[in-house]
Amino acid sequence: MVATPIGNLADISLRAIHVLNLVDAVACEDTRVSAGLLRHLGLHKPLITLHQHNEHEASAALIGRLLAGERIAYVSDAGTPAVSDPGAVLVAAVAQAGLRVLPIPGASSAVAALSVAGDAASQGFAFVGFLPTKAAERRTALQALAGQASSQVIFEAPHRIKDLIALLAEVCAAQRVTVCRELTKQFETVHTALAAELPAWLAADAQRERGEFVLVLHAAPPVRDEGLPAESLRVLSLLMDALPLKQAVALTAEISGMSKNTLYDEALRMKKARET
Repeated sequence: MVATPIGNLADISLRAIHVLNLVDAVACEDTRVSAGLLRHLGLHKPLITLHQHNEHEASAALIGRLLAGERIAYVSDAGTPAVSDPGAVLVAAVAQAGLRVLPIPGASSAVAALSVAGDAASQGFAFVGFLPTKAAERRTALQALAGQASSQVIFEAPHRIKDLIALLAEVCAAQRVTVCRELTKQFETVHTALAAELPAWLAADAQRERGEFVLVLHAAPPVRDEGLPAESLRVLSLLMDALPLKQAVALTAEISGMSKNTLYDEALRMKKARET
């Protein structure tokens, strides 16, 4: 599993070049993209197509070649295979066949974005990838990410970035977000701001909506140990009377802007008190 550059071709590792030179064939997501990379490296290898629509069938064919003694490299179009890209099915199938799978590490847009986010308060990170495309499902998914104590890495396409930024400003207004656009490419942009400030920043320059995006939703700011505001407690209590606990907490967090984790703990205490 060979990681390839996400933009700047100079990010290819020496080990990746060595492996691509040694293998008998290169399986890839798109032969046109991979052929260009191999030409840049001065390599000529047979290319085998393996993408999300044929991964099961192509994996079976590759296992046959591996059992015959061939060495095969797999590359996605950019970055590390199997990270929001094809490859996981292939890895699982090869491992199931009792064959070795070796990682050849390199570029990853998720890790690159985390490295420039500067989220020092984060307690780890979670890789989210692309959110659901349907509006209601996207909102629910983002509400679940808001208020977390860890960084959340989100991918987005250019035609949906405006909607995602608007939703972040609505759901996570008080949290910081690092927007990475076109990482390692000529028009690379890295911008960190409160989610509430991002719609204006995006609208200030039409070019900012172009390219591939990786966003890091920073860990939620710590909640002061001074108890919940009375109004938030009232809203939470009213919603708990009419809705399931998790939904009541999510709506209260959206209304008040407070941490869902803190509200959830309070809701559990309130529920326990009601039951006694």
